[in-house]
Amino acid sequence: MRFLVYVLTSLILGILLGHFYAPNFGNLYEIMLYILILTIGIDLGMSFRLKEVKRLGKTALILPLGTMLGSLLGAFLASLLLGIGLKWGLAIGAGCGWYSLTGPLIGQYSAVYGTLGFLANLTREIFTVLGYPLVSKRISKELAVSMGGATTMDTTLPIITKFGGSEVALVAFVHGFILTALVPFIVPFILQF
Repeated sequence: MRFLVYVLTSLILGILLGHFYAPNFGNLYEIMLYILILTIGIDLGMSFRLKEVKRLGKTALILPLGTMLGSLLGAFLASLLLGIGLKWGLAIGAGCGWYSLTGPLIGQYSAVYGTLGFLANLTREIFTVLGYPLVSKRISKELAVSMGGATTMDTTLPIITKFGGSEVALVAFVHGFILTALVPFIVPFILQF
């Protein structure tokens, strides 16, 4: 619970800082992300076991495909409930949390749905940061990885590692990597129709 308070406090302080003072960080966020991934890679390397890699084989393929299918099913249902065109809803859902790609890809066809794609996928990432610690206590830590979608190999990986452990971090990284490879093909494919 304390972690959740830290995250929310940091978010609120960041919003206030950005509102009253807009510092120019340049590409500092990108450098910090690389340092974060390097740190997690070192942690994974220190706890690397061949037995885990063999077990990872099935999970590494099934979990990302299940995540993609679940995202598309959720998008289908949301499209029906919200009255959004099926093409737009599926394209937004197929983004799997990768807001910086999904928004611009959809934005080439519709500015409104591009914005919606950006916001929906950003919300998924935020919910993963806030929700993974809670959800991972109720269901399998490996299955809970699916809530992060493509973000599990980068921005949500530290949260998953902290609350799921280093053995789940490897699953999360592979999960995010596979989805990151699929999203740039699936979103434009859906938008063609």
